[in-house]
Amino acid sequence: MSDRTENPLIEEALRWLVVLRDEQANDSDRRAFERWRQTDPAHEAAWTRAQAVWAKADLLQPAFDRGEQIVVPFKAAVPQPRSGRRRWLIAAGIVAVAGPAAFVASRPGLWSDYRTSPGERRTVTLTDGSVVELGGASALSVSFNGATRRLQLEAGEAFFTVAADTARPFIVEAGQGRTRALGTAFNVKRIDDSVAVAVAEHRVEVSTDSGGKIDLEQGQQVRYTAGRLQEPHPADLRTIEGWRRDRLVFQDAPLGEVVADLERCRGGRIVFTDSALRALPVTAVFDTKQADAALSTIAAILPIKLHRLTDWLVVLSPKG
Repeated sequence: MSDRTENPLIEEALRWLVVLRDEQANDSDRRAFERWRQTDPAHEAAWTRAQAVWAKADLLQPAFDRGEQIVVPFKAAVPQPRSGRRRWLIAAGIVAVAGPAAFVASRPGLWSDYRTSPGERRTVTLTDGSVVELGGASALSVSFNGATRRLQLEAGEAFFTVAADTARPFIVEAGQGRTRALGTAFNVKRIDDSVAVAVAEHRVEVSTDSGGKIDLEQGQQVRYTAGRLQEPHPADLRTIEGWRRDRLVFQDAPLGEVVADLERCRGGRIVFTDSALRALPVTAVFDTKQADAALSTIAAILPIKLHRLTDWLVVLSPKG
């Protein structure tokens, strides 16, 4: 699930929530907020929506802790907000992940054939002898018949070592595309609608629903989204496969991608109050079993503030 909003005004309202609930907020901050609020009726609507979610925060926290699926419509009347840093941080997390109609907190692939918990690695031997290693918070479905071997990576990351079977193609679907093995071992990583494929042995064919197709050779990687298949480039396999050795290795990776990986290691939600933070570059090596320490390191070296509300919810906001 993405933690970005479809409406950028909700993100702005969230930023104002963060500013106004901060203990250091002053009269200048409040006057600037009132100017923003009165500039456009859409600003007032976004602010009202943010407060409505904030008012429900205490009701949602127990379900968050249990990891349950939650649906919160934005149609309820807005009670007068009460003070308290804990409440506005909960609201920040909720608004940051909410779309215009509702917030849904759920793990993808609930009904998949194979699933892993955050921080878990699992190795599965399929009926054809192929071996799949699943990373944390991953979900995979398998559909084999006499004509084809088809798998669906619904979330997370997996490394496939494919058993030879010339009569039945081995195809991994993920997002808006698919990877066909051509006698090979390869890694597939899915973050929302963005999918990265890297080849460790032999080659694969990568194709997308939009019509793109490419043969990917050993030592190459490619990324695709719903509408674009990017050009292939050399793969640093030690970096890509680091998760198989309990390491996350990043070289100028955007913070948004780093956070997505850390979520799969620690569980819970890590959300941004400002989407611009997602583009900050990160070069580091982290232990997958110490994801919270990794977050502390990131906060120490980048211009961000780290707010730990519960074990489930962490909020990242701009520093200063």
